[in-house]
Amino acid sequence: MEVPLEEDEASSSPNFEYRGAHLAFRDRWKGTDDAMCRHSMSFHLHHTLRSEFFASYLYLLEKVPLVKLYPVTCEYIKGEKQFYYRAQQFYQDVPASVEGMMGDFVEISNIDLEGSRQFLKRFVGSGKAGTHRALDCGSGIGRVTKGVLLPVFEKLEMVDMMEHFLLHAHETYLGADADRIETYYCYNLQEFTPPKDKYDLIWMQWVACHLTDKDLMNFLISCKRSLRPNGIIIIKDNMARQGCKLDPIDSSISRHLDIMKGIIAMAGLEVLAVQRQDGFPEIVMPVWMIAMKLK
Repeated sequence: MEVPLEEDEASSSPNFEYRGAHLAFRDRWKGTDDAMCRHSMSFHLHHTLRSEFFASYLYLLEKVPLVKLYPVTCEYIKGEKQFYYRAQQFYQDVPASVEGMMGDFVEISNIDLEGSRQFLKRFVGSGKAGTHRALDCGSGIGRVTKGVLLPVFEKLEMVDMMEHFLLHAHETYLGADADRIETYYCYNLQEFTPPKDKYDLIWMQWVACHLTDKDLMNFLISCKRSLRPNGIIIIKDNMARQGCKLDPIDSSISRHLDIMKGIIAMAGLEVLAVQRQDGFPEIVMPVWMIAMKLK
């Protein structure tokens, strides 16, 4: 996604990759700009300082992902962190349909589901995770619930922050299988605590990207307590090719696989397997599946 820069910013940072964080940060700089810089130093010094500042900022963005996330996670809109507020606003306008869930890539939905089914097979069955109950986190209308989880598990529960997604799942999309959904939780994951000792599988697809590092770690810690014996957690998400990539439109963070593994380790979980989703077009960001269990 291209975000236009003002002329002086573009000239000082021709290779600017982290524009979303910059836009969130720019207002803070502008206040200093107007109040002091233009009145207390020469234009040449002002321009040099600004260029050097952004060069340093870019270095930190590339080397320390937390720096990049700070501007968009620490300010509040209407009493809520703007990172989460913007995601909520974005999804209010997304239709409750497969097209809405997949955006511009509805044609890869079946490829995605088949990859998930094959990956899941490795971790359920005799001597592995049971097949009694699973939880679909960030479930949307239940695309993964219907195409991956219901054929394997006896009972399902779904959690999503958008009520209209869950209503469509129950009333239309899941059909007769809706009777096997025990509970629909309408929560943001950063505010949701799964019931203890309940699930053989917790599936998180394209939703870990909507949690800050700290909230993702805390949610995984909560998920640990909700697993039954031999239970597993699977994350399937976009993974950045390097560092972290912030999408300021839907408030999502794509992390490099190693960064995600670090968060998983801090949550006290052991990675069982990692596999890249095959068959997606090159234009799509790499999607990886990570299976984990209690240490």
